Amino acid sequence: CDARNGNRDSCMMKPIILRSTCDPLADQPFEIVERKGLGHPDTICDVVMEQVAVQLAQAYLKICGRVLHFNADKGLLVAGEVDCRPGGGHVITPMRLVMGDRATFEWRKKLVPVAEIAERVASTWFRQHLPHVDPLKHLMCQVELKPAPAELQSVSERRGGPVANDTSAAVGYAPFTPTERLVFQVEQFLNSASFKKAFSDTGQDVKVLGVRTRGEVALTVAMPLLASAIRTESQYFSRRAEVLKALQSFVKQKAGPRLSAEVTLNALDRRGAGIEGMYLSLLGTSAEAGDSGEVGRGNRACGVISLRRPASAEAAAGKNPVAHVGKIYNVLAHVLAEQIHQNVKGLREVTVWLTSQIGRPVTSPQFVMVEVHLAQGVSLASVEPLIGRQVQQALRRMTPFCQALAKGDYAVC
Repeated sequence: CDARNGNRDSCMMKPIILRSTCDPLADQPFEIVERKGLGHPDTICDVVMEQVAVQLAQAYLKICGRVLHFNADKGLLVAGEVDCRPGGGHVITPMRLVMGDRATFEWRKKLVPVAEIAERVASTWFRQHLPHVDPLKHLMCQVELKPAPAELQSVSERRGGPVANDTSAAVGYAPFTPTERLVFQVEQFLNSASFKKAFSDTGQDVKVLGVRTRGEVALTVAMPLLASAIRTESQYFSRRAEVLKALQSFVKQKAGPRLSAEVTLNALDRRGAGIEGMYLSLLGTSAEAGDSGEVGRGNRACGVISLRRPASAEAAAGKNPVAHVGKIYNVLAHVLAEQIHQNVKGLREVTVWLTSQIGRPVTSPQFVMVEVHLAQGVSLASVEPLIGRQVQQALRRMTPFCQALAKGDYAVC
């Protein structure tokens, strides 16, 4: 409690700790898990706008000595148009990335080049992560970041530290189920440097959906082959078979003894249908022509979209790392759940809920609840003090945690 400032709201509340009345998700009869990979239009929006947020935060620190008010969490990637066919093709209309919301452009007569930072970040990210996209030719950036109102600008200026600039709710959980872990690992494998070296003719737009029914998992994977490397239908299906074989081998290795996994790759493919029966891409992402993207439609802060888990009220990507609890608590809930699970023995599964109230210190959530699945023979009374200690330690470390968020040390999608 920061009694020196006379601020009762900064006192750390005691968390509510409950014993779950249902089975851990891994023991339940079914689950559905999705992950959108590096080149998916929704993931592109999330990751690029998060990088804009990181670079804006660093610019404010360098120019102003503190992170000022901004939120760069509104992003839309408008699909372009291409002529794509076996052997190659060309871009007809480039993709358009609209980057918006609010930012502080001037502070005490010091100017911050907000638009320039956003455009530079987007161009650099595309060049580094989507090797077949030339941002000068294939991408148009439209920066719609506008000045913030004075009331919201003040949230980073309050004595005693930033206060929450929104009323929000967040939830996180740990550990991953075997299905969640497998879905995450499959996408990481298909976009890994080693896989892309062996299969340089595959694109980055990977999507994985896993449906588990008891001990059986059906994995549906979408990943394009590059049109420039595929000249005939027979070559496409031959190469697709090689990719599928490598993927099946990886899945068998990672699934473990509890899961029996079946893999389907590019389920829309049809032999004899020509270009309509092959998943080809000119640039490696469906944003070239087939699909637009939007911030908040991608992976949750933990890296997957797990439909049988509770979900936070909003996306974390692009939000202010020192004042927007929609980001801070979203990431913290997962980090705290993981810390509790690792450091408190006898817990099979942990779920953490955090809520904020606008104007309240970021270090002082309005509500904290921890729900736990206990191992056999473990009582709630025996773990409550340890769980409470983990929560209090996390809240005391809020300042360095937010500093790490501002540097991009935590993945948010």
